[in-house]
Order: sequence, then structure tokens, then C-alpha cells
Amino acid sequence: MNTSLFETLKKIISFLKNKYFKFAIVSVIYILWVIWLRNYWFLIGLIIIFDIYITEKVNWAFWKKRHGKNSKIIEWIDALIFAVIAVSIINIFLFQNYKIPTGSMEKTLLIGDHLFVSKVAFGPRMPNTPIAFPFAQHTLPLTTKTKSFVDWVQWPYKRLDGLRKIKNDDIVVFNFPEGDTVVIQNQAQSYYSIIRSKVNELKYRDLQYGNKIKDDKTYFAMARQYIWDNFDIVVRPVDKKDNYIKRCVAIPGDTLQIIHGKVYINSKPQKEYKNIQYRYFVETDGTRINPKMMEKLGIYREDIQQINADSYVLPLTAENAEKISKYAGIKSVIKSEKPAGDYSDYIFPHDSNYKWNEDNFGPLVIPKKGVTVQLSVNNISIYERIIDVYENNDLEIKDSTIYINGKPANSYTFKMDYYFMMGDNRHDSADSRFWGFVPEDHIVGSPVFIWLSLDKSKKFLSKVRWNRMLMGAAR
Repeated sequence: MNTSLFETLKKIISFLKNKYFKFAIVSVIYILWVIWLRNYWFLIGLIIIFDIYITEKVNWAFWKKRHGKNSKIIEWIDALIFAVIAVSIINIFLFQNYKIPTGSMEKTLLIGDHLFVSKVAFGPRMPNTPIAFPFAQHTLPLTTKTKSFVDWVQWPYKRLDGLRKIKNDDIVVFNFPEGDTVVIQNQAQSYYSIIRSKVNELKYRDLQYGNKIKDDKTYFAMARQYIWDNFDIVVRPVDKKDNYIKRCVAIPGDTLQIIHGKVYINSKPQKEYKNIQYRYFVETDGTRINPKMMEKLGIYREDIQQINADSYVLPLTAENAEKISKYAGIKSVIKSEKPAGDYSDYIFPHDSNYKWNEDNFGPLVIPKKGVTVQLSVNNISIYERIIDVYENNDLEIKDSTIYINGKPANSYTFKMDYYFMMGDNRHDSADSRFWGFVPEDHIVGSPVFIWLSLDKSKKFLSKVRWNRMLMGAAR
């Protein structure tokens, strides 16, 4: 090698190792991060960076020697601490892994898909609970109800700038809005739906035994007391609620309506997605449906519901419904639908004034930040949880008068944007039709691609769905 070139490279390497150069690079990155945070108190951290690289007055990594050789154990501890800190920062500000646990997004996203979820897409949130056990969502490993966080330190909601805003039909990961209160013994069901089920049970019992029917408020208090007396209940802050993934069918300001299972936004039909599926009633001539044939269509064995010898209920896309209708032995394939006006009390807003069901719903205007709505005892059920829970007001209704923070109110101005989420598996998705709006402070991120997909029904390497590896997820 040319001597002058060797000397030049040697000088470059020496410069790159220079402590002032390292300090400058780290400081620039740190300042850019502080600007992103928009909290300039963090600039005090430059003093620590200066000491780490220049003055070396304090041994910030106190568990190891600054100079000299450390033992293997100390080196492993040091590497572990670095990894935990680095991955925690990445999970908070850049991306995290998310595994699809249920079939609510079939056939767009499958059970066993592992997703790379971008936090920077819609802007990462600062954590509400900054002191928490690493990599645990809400419960300590090997426990059933021990919190993985401390709730005596909580930060207010703050979202950093993102690359874009949520658009109609985006697939979004978010914290489950009704996940603030959880029944440990039945975490698959919303605490509030458990309460409603108990209310209905108490009403039915009084009817059955000829007892005097009480008002809804009394039944709710009785049901709540029963649940708290007989089960373990935990309360979780926003960032420690379970993560859900759905398609955002309506954004703030939109008017949503579902007619015969079809979603309409601002009176226009939603974009057609070939993977959206519904339940279908399939009638045969007595011929048994072959599970292997269903497997070829991507229908799990556990999703095949046999009503009797010649009737089945199957989750199907329009394409699969067309294919099955042409199979030998199939007499009819009819999409399931609840008729308009058939009130389902488990559907939001759980109010008989709104005789909605999962197939015929709305119209409903999605709340938008800064917009004022008129309130009455007839529509308060739509906005009650927004006002009382999501936006931290004290809401009461006395003698047909609405009180917000102790003052009579006939209007309310929203402090946040809200979204309406639905699963692509329209008849097997617990979504906004059941529990209402998703507040902006519950938004986690946008799935980018599938980095691993495992079929739980298969064994060994056959479990891997190779055709889904690195497939785009935000479709």
C-alpha cells in the first residue's frame, strides 16, 4: 500500500477515535432527538454526554470498571443492560413486534402473523407509565395479575411528530379502549360487556320470578358490585391496555353507516377489499363438507360450525363463497345478516334509542377535535365515555339534566380526535361496533410488514407460512 495513503487512513481512523469527534456526533444526534421531543429540559443531558466523552468525572456505568479488564460476568451484565436500554428505546420511539392472536382480521392478517409495527408512522407516544418492567405489556412474567408498572408516576399524553396522519382504510394497532378495567378470570371479554351481561341476567331473573323491575342504574350498580365482589379486577393506564389491530374505516369528522353489512363513509361505499369475509349459511344435500377442502380455502377446522347434518356456518370471502357454491353437493350459500331495526343491546351505544346491530348501524358522526356537539339525554350514550373517561371529566345525569364537572351542560367540545375501527372478519371481530370510538391517545402505530408467520395447526417447519414472509401488512 502507498505509504502516504496508509498515513492518511491512519489519521482518519485516529480522528474517528478522537473523543471530541465522538462527543460532537453523539451531541448532534441527542439534540435532534430533543427537538423531536419538544422538551428542551432534556438538553441538560448534554452535561452527562460531555462528562462521558470528555471530562470522565463520573463513572455512569458504575457496575463496571472504566479502565482495566472486567470479569466475564460483568461484561455479560453490561451487554444485557445495554441491550435492554437499546431495545426499550427502539420499542418506544421506532417500532415493536406484534403477533396476531385472533382471527378478527382474517383473511388480510392471519393468526400467527408477526408484524413489524412502525411507531414513527403516526408519531410515537411518550409513555404514560415511564417506570415499568422491560418488554411486559401490563403483567409481570410468570404471574396472572401482578402489575409490570408503577402507577404512582404517570405522564400526560404527548405524541411526537409522525410521518403522516391516519387515513381511511389504514390498518392500525391501538390500545383497546375498554381495557382500562379488566376481569382477570375473563380477560378475553370486555369488563363492560361482562357488566352488561350481568345486568341482563339480573333483569331476566326478576322477570322470571315476578319481582318488580328496577331502573337500569340500579341494575348496573348491582352488577358492578357482584363482579367486584367475586372476581379479581385490575385497572390499567392507556399505554398498558392490550393491543388490538383493526382497519380504520372512519376518521374524525366522517359520517359512518353500515347498510346490509356494507360500510358507507359520507354516503359513499367503502373501498372493496377482497379479503373481507362474513359468515355464510351453507346448505348441502346431506353431503359432509370435507375439512381438507376447507383448508385449501384457508378456513380453519375450528371455524367450521355444523348446525345439523346438512347445514353449516362458515366465514367466507366473496371469492370463497363463489367457489363453494359451485362444489358438488352444495345447495345454497347465503350471507348472514341481521335485519335493519333488529336491536342488539351488545352493540354501541348500548341504548334502545339506537336500534342498531352489526350489519345495520348508524348513521354516526365520528367526533373530531375542536368540534362542538349538542347534548341531550337521548344522545348522551354516544358521548358519555368520551366525556367521562377519555377526556377526564366528571359526568352526571340528574333529573334529565346533564352535568359536566358540576355544571349543567347542553353541549360539549371534543379535546381529541376519534376513530372507528373494524376487523376485516366482519362477523367475528369485536370492534368499534361493540365498544365505540378509539381516541387518538390510544393509537400505537402502523403495521409495515409480516416478518414471520406461523400456522398453529401445523408441525415443525411446515408451521412456517413462507409465502407470507416479508409481505406488506398495511393493505
